[in-house]
Amino acid sequence: MSMPNAMALGAHRGSIELKQFFRERASVVFTFTFPALLLLLLGSIFDGDVSRGGVTGGQVLTASFAAAGIVSTSFVNLGSALAVERDDGTLKRLRALPMPPVSFFLGKIVLVVVAGLAELALLLAIGAVMFDLPLLHDPVSWFTMAWLFVLGVTACSLLGIAASSLARSARSAGAITMVPYTVLLFISGVYIPHQALPGWMADLGAVFPIKWLAQGFRAALLPDHMAELEPAGRWELDRVAIVLALWCAGGLVLCLTTFRWRSSLTR
Repeated sequence: MSMPNAMALGAHRGSIELKQFFRERASVVFTFTFPALLLLLLGSIFDGDVSRGGVTGGQVLTASFAAAGIVSTSFVNLGSALAVERDDGTLKRLRALPMPPVSFFLGKIVLVVVAGLAELALLLAIGAVMFDLPLLHDPVSWFTMAWLFVLGVTACSLLGIAASSLARSARSAGAITMVPYTVLLFISGVYIPHQALPGWMADLGAVFPIKWLAQGFRAALLPDHMAELEPAGRWELDRVAIVLALWCAGGLVLCLTTFRWRSSLTR
């Protein structure tokens, strides 16, 4: 099958994925409201000045939660959904169809991109309305947001696909993705500033992409003087791009070596 046909099938599959996703109201509500609700609660609690420039805690949390929202709609949502689809035989049936695997994954990409953009817009709207976060006004910040979104969605989606193979059944799918997601929010400087974390915990968080994704969004959304509060005292956007790109490559390797169309419990 030619690549144009595979792309067309992928776009069609993406429309199906979107329809199925938005029909599952409970899943939609949880995916979108969990980061948004946490931002509202924590932002309201810590919405005090944190720098000489008058930047508030709510504004800092909004920038950090932009990363949390992307991870939620890619790693958590995709990893859980694939584990469920593998367990109930959906992946096995789809694999039997005359549709190339690339089209199936393109459909998933469409879903993740649309959901990720919607989540990001929701979080930024909360930050602007509730915490007076200034909206982006310069091309450099928009460009930074764009490449952060692309690298973040790619890395976390690939890791979500790989993580889905760890779940032995649909019942364990949520724990496989939610537990590491929640832990990483604590040790990656999203909930708690890096300065308040034990050294070993901050070092562990720096291994994973969410720390760098959150740091990148802070660079795009906050004034330059806020970089002094980062562990290195600067935004390190070059290092952010390198780490996220490495996780994209590593996630791809994990997907190619671990992804299964059938449940391991299938006989």
